[in-house]
Amino acid sequence: MFEGIEFLNKQLFWAFLVIPIVILWYIFNHKKQTAEFKISSIKGFKTGNSWLPKLKHLLFLLRLFALALLITALARPQTVDVSSRTKTTRGIDIVMAIDVSASMLAKDLKPNRLEALKTVAADFIQGRPNDRIGLVEYAGESYTKTPITSDKSIVQRSLRDIKYNTIIEGGTAIGMGLATSVNRLKDSKAKSKIIILLTDGVNNSGFIDPNTASELAVEYGIKTYTIGLGTNGMALSPIALQNGVFQYGRVQVEIDENLLKEIAEATGGQYFRATDNKKLKEIYKEIDKLEKTDVEEFKFYNYEEKFRSLVLLAGLLLLIEVLLRFTIFRSFV
Repeated sequence: MFEGIEFLNKQLFWAFLVIPIVILWYIFNHKKQTAEFKISSIKGFKTGNSWLPKLKHLLFLLRLFALALLITALARPQTVDVSSRTKTTRGIDIVMAIDVSASMLAKDLKPNRLEALKTVAADFIQGRPNDRIGLVEYAGESYTKTPITSDKSIVQRSLRDIKYNTIIEGGTAIGMGLATSVNRLKDSKAKSKIIILLTDGVNNSGFIDPNTASELAVEYGIKTYTIGLGTNGMALSPIALQNGVFQYGRVQVEIDENLLKEIAEATGGQYFRATDNKKLKEIYKEIDKLEKTDVEEFKFYNYEEKFRSLVLLAGLLLLIEVLLRFTIFRSFV
């Protein structure tokens, strides 16, 4: 009956202690409520077995229930409907620049570097519901895979479609990838703009110097987190393509960590090194913690008072008690 109901004045329930006192008072005094007439014999009087005198206690019960209902009503029963609305007060625009060169097919991460990255990046995107995200692919050249958008289904679909291909020029153009990412963010009105640039090699292609691209990022207030992807030492990597199938061999992992550190430091970001799947996941979780969108939550409370029905019911019981007292039970009370 009272499921989901709160009582504003719970302390008034102490008034229920009056009810046992009233019951005791009634028990000790109910005999005095009826006049007595003593005679030596009732012979000659017609007697009957009327049930009305036995029901006269009903009047007291009606008044008692009415009292209990009034106490409950004074305790102010009410239901509370809580609704909430969130407002994003600090939006973040993110561009993920992904190296798609042939070396990203190396198997030091499982099943390979590119697929491991896509799995972790998908979780990262899913965990940023209030931000806009875009994707940039680069190898020897770069292009925008997906402009920044709040539609995560588009971003996730584009991420799944990323794969190594022979259409894009070979090599690793870190400067080109960073510059394209800056171009995607430079006109953004977001309060925070960041680039997550991932590579597994050294800058050996493209016509834009990485330092020049990082200067552009600084000019437009874009923070860059850089990730070097690859194990320490040798990795099973593609070394030749025969009949459309890669041949693998042990290759020394070479990542220009100094360059990636310089880009991160210049733009106010951080450099991370991912040597395995677990470390890659930890890096994206760390970036997720560092770049949080401020969300303000508003709660609205709608109170619905429930005491009125109790008061009306108590009044009805008292009315019934009065009517019975002065009609049916008039001769007995």
